[in-house]
Amino acid sequence: MLTNTWALCALWVGLALAATLLAIWFKISTALSEIVVGTVAQLVIGVFLAKEGLAGNTQWITFLAGTGAIVLTFLAGAELDPVIFKTKWKEASIIGLAGFFGPFLGCTAIAHYILHWAIMPSWLCGVALSTTSVAVVYAVMLELGFNVTEYGKAILAACFINDLGTVIALGLIFSPFTVRTLIFVVVSIVVFVVLPFLTPRFFKKYGGRVSELEAKYILFFLFAMGGLAVWAGSEAVLPAYMIGMVLAGTVGKDHSLIRRLRTLTFGLLTPFYFIRAGSFVSVPALMAAPVTLLVLFLAKSLTKAATVYPAVRIHKYDGKAGAYYTLMMSTGLTFGTISALFGLNHQIITQAQYSYIVGTVIASAVIPTVIANSFFLPRHLLPHSQANKKAEQEVMRPVPAEEG
Repeated sequence: MLTNTWALCALWVGLALAATLLAIWFKISTALSEIVVGTVAQLVIGVFLAKEGLAGNTQWITFLAGTGAIVLTFLAGAELDPVIFKTKWKEASIIGLAGFFGPFLGCTAIAHYILHWAIMPSWLCGVALSTTSVAVVYAVMLELGFNVTEYGKAILAACFINDLGTVIALGLIFSPFTVRTLIFVVVSIVVFVVLPFLTPRFFKKYGGRVSELEAKYILFFLFAMGGLAVWAGSEAVLPAYMIGMVLAGTVGKDHSLIRRLRTLTFGLLTPFYFIRAGSFVSVPALMAAPVTLLVLFLAKSLTKAATVYPAVRIHKYDGKAGAYYTLMMSTGLTFGTISALFGLNHQIITQAQYSYIVGTVIASAVIPTVIANSFFLPRHLLPHSQANKKAEQEVMRPVPAEEG
């Protein structure tokens, strides 16, 4: 059955559908449920049906999963609110960098000196556990209504800085610096400078057609820069985040385009990425050494709290607001799994180490979110009422000519 492309595709899409239903029933992130479903399905199918399990290394599955990671990374960068970032850049930078360096250095040291991992796997562990989950945080902000408040937007901006540190560290530490690297850096700088000027003009002249020229334009640059990154010995997702960031002021404001890209990404692509990431988790390895998983989870959680909470307090987020901010910054998912999968694909870490890291990432996506929403929700910062929301929308509504 697993040699039949359409049957295999039906299996994966069926698992994605089941994961979505589970996410709805248990009120958790769909990405998280897809990872868990991938882990369980790989174990069950590998034991009872086929030795290769979900066949996650099949070429077309690898391509769809990689495309999902690239486009999801782009969307995460495009979600950055340029206005809020301009007003909150100092706050976002201080908190975001604290959220990156604390776990990055702390988890690296713990992996090396306590778990006795080699140097490079320890650095990879530090990179993977330094992340914060824009996907989880954005979903929570959207669900509660924080996404329209300065408080919620400030958290998202800090998450962006945190993950930008992760992206840069992954590139600098694990990508060999050669002539190809120099060419990649130069071309990237040129593209990042030109895109904000070229894109709105190109879309204005040729966009708005049924042929979805805008999506093809974006995918072209994502694939082209991703291909250049791989040629230079780096990872295809690295330039995608920066492209999203530089286009946040243009593509990010085109809500219709973003909605269409989300449909493509979350409807087809990211299920393959997250299910595939989950399928590489070795349950026997986790069961054989649960203490390792506990040590890594505590390392990530405590180093995040120790560095983020003081930075949050400096910016006068006290009480529940400060604790909630810190817990949201302690989550991890997308970039953690991307970093871990990068390490596994490049043989930097073993299958067992990958399982420990991804297991820790999954735990960090669930536990801080549950604690934050159950005990530290700053209700006084939530949007006041539906009436106030409507009033704000009326204020922002353009005034018709006859009223002017």
